[in-house]
Amino acid sequence: MDKQLRHRILMVSDFYYPNFGGVENHIYYLSQCLLQLGHKVVVLTHSYANRSGVRYMTGSLKVYYMPWRPFVLQNTLPTIYLSLPIIRTILIRERITVVHGHQAFSTLCHEALMHARTMGYKVVFTDHSLYGFADVGSIHMNKVLQFSLADIDQAICVSHTSKENTVLRSGIPPEKVFVIPNAVDTAMFTPAHKRLDCDTIVIVVISRLVYRKGADLLVEVIPEVCNLFPNVRFIVGGDGPKRVRLEEMREKHSLQDRVDMLGAVPHAQVRSVLISGHIFLNSSLTEAFCIAILEAASCGLLTVSTKVGGVPEVLPDDMIVLAEPDPYDMVQAIKKAIHMLPFIDPHLMHNRMKSLYSWHDVAKRTEVVYDRARQCSKKDFLHCLSRYLRCGAWAGKIFFLVMLLNFLLLSLLQIWQPWENIEEVPDMELTQDQQEDIQLNS
Repeated sequence: MDKQLRHRILMVSDFYYPNFGGVENHIYYLSQCLLQLGHKVVVLTHSYANRSGVRYMTGSLKVYYMPWRPFVLQNTLPTIYLSLPIIRTILIRERITVVHGHQAFSTLCHEALMHARTMGYKVVFTDHSLYGFADVGSIHMNKVLQFSLADIDQAICVSHTSKENTVLRSGIPPEKVFVIPNAVDTAMFTPAHKRLDCDTIVIVVISRLVYRKGADLLVEVIPEVCNLFPNVRFIVGGDGPKRVRLEEMREKHSLQDRVDMLGAVPHAQVRSVLISGHIFLNSSLTEAFCIAILEAASCGLLTVSTKVGGVPEVLPDDMIVLAEPDPYDMVQAIKKAIHMLPFIDPHLMHNRMKSLYSWHDVAKRTEVVYDRARQCSKKDFLHCLSRYLRCGAWAGKIFFLVMLLNFLLLSLLQIWQPWENIEEVPDMELTQDQQEDIQLNS
């Protein structure tokens, strides 16, 4: 690939390794595949415990752990302008051409997009979650999203349901939003070598035990299923504030020998938990796209899931049983799945997942989005400012002033530390073996 045509991408999010989750996996695997396609990728996140400064990961992926501590739920405290000097320096040093922010709840993502737009960079945003319109938290979050996407070049959603939700919440033109699903590393999530005995049926749950993930539904569903099917066991992996309710349910119904509570499961051990089961149960109340379902299907498990958000788009009908987020309906769905088990071939399911989902395919489709962003006409700052005035009678004026002040601070930074005085990082030359790997993977 011609070096002049390569993208130089800065991935930004509060959610990244060593923390584990769907957004973290998405950024890591996407970055690795973009590196293999010949692009330069740098990740920016906040510090984790003693992990601060610059680190390198697999494939020479460079990660800046900015010295900002998480404030709440892995998010940094909103500083608006204090991150400008660091982000500006990284953008210039790494010669970035596209800034790609991830997750609407990430404070660092919104700040990076704001600073990048002020500096004239192309910006892309990926929304990984669904949000409502009525509660106080969602109303404020939607207004922040409207501000962040007011002058965005392109946006990505992980499902068509997510796209519809993002367009309604932010007011972004639908033609600017691409739908690119998540994927799964099928080489990591393989079925058990020997088919499991179906005399005892094991239902696996791996999820954060919080309200949004439907932990309260599990409290009602598990005892009913155990009562209907004496040969069913549950394995529950995950931790959270609702874990106490599940443990109380287990004690109340004397299910200690039929419900195993594993606590938090490290990502490296997820496969070993999944392959010990026959059915994967997802009880989420809202999901834009559930990567856990892909991991379970890749391991050959039949999935039972609530019919919410983008979940119906994830798997073919013969690989998943959908239910309304209602205890009775979920019990009936589990009953149906148990009758389907004899006809499920885990290895065949794994091979189908290989053809359905690939991170290399996600990377190539994301590359198209970057190309579209690059082709967007460059507008002067005053023209961009006018877009913020359309965000509401009062909010629009506030957003206008926030961006205007950001521009003035950027001008002062340019006087104090001119662009040309910031040393640029030389590109790493790929070895012959790395170049051959890229050609093979392409």
